[in-house]
Amino acid sequence: MMKITVCIGSSCHIKGARQVAERLKNLISENYLDDRIELSGTFCMGKCQQGVCLTVDGKFYSVSPEQVTDFFEIEIKGRL
Repeated sequence: MMKITVCIGSSCHIKGARQVAERLKNLISENYLDDRIELSGTFCMGKCQQGVCLTVDGKFYSVSPEQVTDFFEIEIKGRL
């Protein structure tokens, strides 16, 4: 199972972490991947200057709300 963790610390929250997490949740559901992807949140990942921080199976990424759909298609669906 793929694990996606989104930072919900204050800096990422200000930069759109909630929108990123909600969009990922919707994309996972729309693509019927609920049984293949675990989505969770965590507090500060320590890279606050880099936007909304998230990890996919431990690999770090920085994603803005505007980039979520493209990120999902390339980095998530592309790895399943």
